[in-house]
Amino acid sequence: MNSRNLVKLFLTTLLIGGVTGGVVGFLARWSEFKPYFSSFEVSAILSTFIWLFGVGLIFSVISQAGFFAYLTIHRFGLGIFKSASLWNAVQLVLILFVVFDLVYLRYLSFGSGEGISSYIVLALVVLAAGLITAYFKMKQTNKQSFIPALFFMVVVTVLEWVPVLKTNDEGWLYFMLFPLLVCNAYQLLVLGKLIEISQKELADRRERKQTPAKGKMKAGQIGKGS
Repeated sequence: MNSRNLVKLFLTTLLIGGVTGGVVGFLARWSEFKPYFSSFEVSAILSTFIWLFGVGLIFSVISQAGFFAYLTIHRFGLGIFKSASLWNAVQLVLILFVVFDLVYLRYLSFGSGEGISSYIVLALVVLAAGLITAYFKMKQTNKQSFIPALFFMVVVTVLEWVPVLKTNDEGWLYFMLFPLLVCNAYQLLVLGKLIEISQKELADRRERKQTPAKGKMKAGQIGKGS
């Protein structure tokens, strides 16, 4: 990918994270911000949205750092296991392990006196988002990309989500989760398209460089023949 499209990916993901953070922040912490809308305090609503937007930008940066870290890890995994199918099998085991821990370990830490259903639902939200994104990624490319895409959407998202998971604040859990999921899905699905655009731009640039050279060669040949 060329630098122009890399910057484009960074800025668009940043914007998506900010907007998603602003919208989801109001919904996830509605009990806290509802009075602003009830009394129609425009200044309070705008200032809160700007703050939520800024936090969403931070979530976006975390998402992008996780995305490029995974691209590196994925290459290392392919190099170590020497087989895409074997590396996919390892990733599948890790996905199952992380989903189980997301339910079980969180329930052990915070679930005293309450049911486990809310912990299962949260894990299912992450898994469902991962399955949907991985399906569309597979349709874009091939079947071999399904497990890596699912691994990124589940395992990497959970790792990015760890700081808030430790606090177990429901408002912050959803406030951080959805911007991460949206940013991660966007990067995963748009990467191939941006690489294709970059390759096309590179090919066009090479063609433009070669065309003047051919023109000069022909002019030289005409001059020599005369």
